[in-house]
Amino acid sequence: MKIDILTLFPNMFEGFIHESIIKRAIDKGLVDINLINIRDFTLLKNGQVDDTPYGGGSGMVLMCEPVVRAIESVKTDDALVYLMSPQGRTFNDNLAEIIYKSTKHLILVCGHYEGFDERIKNFVDGEISIGDYVLTGGEIPAMAIADCLTRFIPGVIDQESFQNESFKDNLLDYPVYTKPREFRGLKVPEVLLSGDHKKIDEYRKSEQIRITKEKRPDLMK
Repeated sequence: MKIDILTLFPNMFEGFIHESIIKRAIDKGLVDINLINIRDFTLLKNGQVDDTPYGGGSGMVLMCEPVVRAIESVKTDDALVYLMSPQGRTFNDNLAEIIYKSTKHLILVCGHYEGFDERIKNFVDGEISIGDYVLTGGEIPAMAIADCLTRFIPGVIDQESFQNESFKDNLLDYPVYTKPREFRGLKVPEVLLSGDHKKIDEYRKSEQIRITKEKRPDLMK
């Protein structure tokens, strides 16, 4: 899968692409994550990419020209392009799976300041939000989306682990334990020590249902 991230601050992604699972996935050639600096596509000599809003108001607005030119520099016929925006569709596991199955080339556009010139939306396929709050820019949402989608790629993580994660079948994940068997009076459930895999599977499924009812009853509807 190829993921192009358009941003004004590419250095923010240094740790993201050079550490842990994402780095290993890149090194294996399973995902190709490219950073494109929007400032490289402005036609203004001073590198300006934003300006004051028509009609007045506070803050600065990202201009059409550099953003659209940046999109067009990497866009392919089968690419999907999304703006990172608090006004967008809320990102979740279901949307992640839809995107992953719909394209092998994703372009994420990170906003800043007071947002995008509205006309930029004519050049994208949609807007995505990671929650009902506002961040200083779209870089953190882009990282979250790229990270989530990378986990869908076979070979990035163990498939059994992937299938048992939270939100599969609209259930949260079951609780897990490791050594020691007892820590400050808190013991590992005996069923997990029994070696009876049928009982363990039944226990884990019942725990998924219990935890989902307690923490996210909306998922059970």
